[in-house]
Amino acid sequence: MQTYTIDYDPSCCGETRIPIAAIAPDPHTEKRVIARRAVMELRPGEVANLGVGVSTMMPNVAVEEGIEDMMTRTVEAGVIGGVPDYAREFGTAYNPRAIIDQPYQFDFYDGGGLDCAFLSFAEVDSEGNVNVTRFGNRYDGAGGFIDITQNARRLVFSGTLTGGGLRCGFEDGEIRIQTEGRMQKFVPKIGQISFNGRMARDKGQEVTFVTERAVFKPEKDGLVLSEISAGMRLREDVLDQMGFAPHIADDLKEMDPRLYRPDVMGIAGDLEGKAQ
Repeated sequence: MQTYTIDYDPSCCGETRIPIAAIAPDPHTEKRVIARRAVMELRPGEVANLGVGVSTMMPNVAVEEGIEDMMTRTVEAGVIGGVPDYAREFGTAYNPRAIIDQPYQFDFYDGGGLDCAFLSFAEVDSEGNVNVTRFGNRYDGAGGFIDITQNARRLVFSGTLTGGGLRCGFEDGEIRIQTEGRMQKFVPKIGQISFNGRMARDKGQEVTFVTERAVFKPEKDGLVLSEISAGMRLREDVLDQMGFAPHIADDLKEMDPRLYRPDVMGIAGDLEGKAQ
């Protein structure tokens, strides 16, 4: 067995290559919307890490948009390049350029080799601190999260605004909340600091939080709401679903309506304009 579900796939270990067009798009859900918005944070020529969770859906979006060759994606298990897989196949990639020992991959990360890292969040507070490791009496452990977040120049954290039963629909380029999540994920006090937002600001790291209905950026006075979906009410659908009041950007923007339509977004030209 190569993974929990794959007996053997030669395209995952460099023996052969598969046509990228053979990779079908994921279903259009709120998680795919988040992955699409995270992809918009990519910049051509960068070396990026993709963590577990929603971020691992980004390569599927990149394939659909035809931008998979614009940047190099890495996975902490040691995979460099190709199209990383996710869920129970996390740690593998189709058509990898290289597969190295995991400790060597972390030498690269610890040495500051990452331009950007894309990770998930479980809890976020008003300072931009992130918890992915402790929930009540449950300790999940950090994995590679701390190594990756300390030295990447840019960080994009992705997740739904609320958790536990959230269901969304899409109509006319807007999102509709069909069933709101039972749990707040943006809370006054997180269970444990796995990523320190204030330290990141002091170091000059650029941080973005992406959700299905809003985007936030930490600034010196706290978390700032910078984007909101056109289909969302500011008070009822965003602010009331948070455990603290974020600052509202003076130039609050509307999230791109292409995110909420199932068609190809056509963002290749947008990303080319961000070339380093």
